[in-house]
Amino acid sequence: MAGKQHVGIVGAGPAGLLLAHLLARRGIGSRVLERSSREHVEGRIRAGVLEQSTVDALHAAGLGERLAREGEVHHGIELRFGGSAHRIDFEALVPGHNITVYGQREVVRDLIAARLGDRQAGPEHLSFEVSDVELAGLSAEQPELSYRSGGERRSFTCDWVVGCDGHHGVSRHWFPPGSSRLLVREFPCAWLGVLAQVRPSTQELIYARHERGFALHSMRSPSLSRFYLQVAPDEDLTAWSDERIWQELRVRLETVPGWRLEAGPILERGLAAMRSEVMEPMRHGRLVLAGDAAHIVPATGAKGLNLAVADVLALSEALADWYERGSTELIDAYSAACLRRVWRVQQFSNWMTRLLHTFSSDDAFERRLQLAQLEQLVQSRAAATLLAENYVGLARSGR
Repeated sequence: MAGKQHVGIVGAGPAGLLLAHLLARRGIGSRVLERSSREHVEGRIRAGVLEQSTVDALHAAGLGERLAREGEVHHGIELRFGGSAHRIDFEALVPGHNITVYGQREVVRDLIAARLGDRQAGPEHLSFEVSDVELAGLSAEQPELSYRSGGERRSFTCDWVVGCDGHHGVSRHWFPPGSSRLLVREFPCAWLGVLAQVRPSTQELIYARHERGFALHSMRSPSLSRFYLQVAPDEDLTAWSDERIWQELRVRLETVPGWRLEAGPILERGLAAMRSEVMEPMRHGRLVLAGDAAHIVPATGAKGLNLAVADVLALSEALADWYERGSTELIDAYSAACLRRVWRVQQFSNWMTRLLHTFSSDDAFERRLQLAQLEQLVQSRAAATLLAENYVGLARSGR
């Protein structure tokens, strides 16, 4: 089966789905290809911290009904170190800017519902469980995407191909040899993440720096909590029983007198590497990357989803300008503009990671530097403001 679409999108994560939605609102057709099942895509546990600009963008796109009802607005975060708790107060430091806790899978569910509910687009423009996706004719004005679905080989031509299939996807490998470079930094640790059916023991996120390693207490709803523990990059997940996880969380989080961590059934667990990646440039001809296909950041700064949304907002405007006015100005500037923002976010996320993680138990010098930085953060309004501006997304927006 062959046909024509304006834009072919590989990957039905938040970047690909939001791009399809924004393009549809401008009358630009697209087809989204996803290798996983709808059930898997809607069930993936991912980030849940949204910057104000991301929240505003989702509302502007008509996707904010459930977000407004279920999202939890937070006006600060807590840093724990040295046996004390210190609050970074967003309202005081960057008035009018905050974050909203709303799980990425909820964003994806909202996007899928909107996409499948678009009568003009039709359900065939969002295809799950496809395989063997290939790109041909990249140098042509209308490249062709082919894939296998239901045992049948299908294809369609398009004006633009957008890779939103993450850093494990195929789209970044379609760049011709020598046309791009991948810059990588790996950290000597991983995060053991768990989702637990228990009421959060905190009103705001807790970032804890501990001699045994970093810990984070987050939340997903009034009855669901999310936790992360710094572990070795090659950690054996099967060695972590529920009892061991709760014991280690208590050691790293219960460092403030009188504060206690509530425990409950662990529903999901997983291991995530801590690394940075940046693909430069993010475009070659009619092939464009967005979101994790172009860059990933350490999760410490809570920036992955927000960065993907920023890419897609810029790309949707660039493509709309190309279709509506025939202008190449925005699409030609897309990669450079995005990469400026990406590197600012990388700097913040890498700094947060180095600030809060313990990479060597015998590096006393580095540990004292970390503590000195943390003390400066809680004693200096200027230092705390810089953290707050970056965390809420104010710094990367250039405002």
